[in-house]
Amino acid sequence: MIKTDKIFLPVNYDHFSLKKSINTLCQRYTFVRKKSIGKSCLGKDIFALSIGSSQSYCLISAAFHGSEHITTNVLMMWFEDICAAFENGEAISGINIRKALSIRGLIIIPRVNPDGCDISVLGKKACGEKAFNIAKMTNNDFSIFNANYRGVDINHNFDANWKEVKKCESKMGIISPSYTRFGGYSPESEPETKALCDLCRNGNISQVMALHSQGQVIYWSFGGSKPKNSRKIAEILSTASGYSLDYPIAIADGGGFKDWFIKEFNRPGFTVEIGKGKNPLPIQTAEKLYFETKDMLTLWLIV
Repeated sequence: MIKTDKIFLPVNYDHFSLKKSINTLCQRYTFVRKKSIGKSCLGKDIFALSIGSSQSYCLISAAFHGSEHITTNVLMMWFEDICAAFENGEAISGINIRKALSIRGLIIIPRVNPDGCDISVLGKKACGEKAFNIAKMTNNDFSIFNANYRGVDINHNFDANWKEVKKCESKMGIISPSYTRFGGYSPESEPETKALCDLCRNGNISQVMALHSQGQVIYWSFGGSKPKNSRKIAEILSTASGYSLDYPIAIADGGGFKDWFIKEFNRPGFTVEIGKGKNPLPIQTAEKLYFETKDMLTLWLIV
């Protein structure tokens, strides 16, 4: 049976507590492969956990934005159940996990933006020498902070229609480091962005998913690019979750991870906005959001 003594809970994880829980998971499930794919602006490891076949992978990343740190909880709750099912030869959502992952492995990045998440979770004490500037940016509400430590929005920093996104930023008056939506001075300028891009360049990644909050919506294309089977996969994910399919517009159209992956590799990429409400979503809802997305995430492994 899947273990009931859960490691990952609906609590606010900072980098230290997340690292501790990840290590506990790896001690329990020794087949999980853990590595750091890079470091944040403040030198925090960006961890990748993998399981199953190494021939090709599905890649799911979470917490690009600080105020969306609940996506880490949802992803880790799911991954913990995946590990238990893999160990015991059991099924989740009707899918035999060991068999599925023998065909195509899984890599997860629980927290792309550890500095931004720490600022949202811990507030002023995570801001270091930038405490005054960040307090000013956020009007002293550190919980809404989205960017990395340098004030760059990671999901605007990928090289996909980046110049057009910058024009949209300028029209909105976003011309310098900010708590949100500033895409940097050049694409892939940030260590967090580069770490994720290098992982995709150096590994056989067949498809990617980026978890964000909120909206209960799935984005599956980039501009006119619609890789083979993307629409069909998106429809399956929509049916499994009840989330609607949509197309990003204006400042949201470009600069993101799935946009870059689609442009770079012409393989399926998806952005899933989990939950509804105002970020940061209440951490107490993490388990509800997990069960809301569980079937979708699991089906995605085999489509």
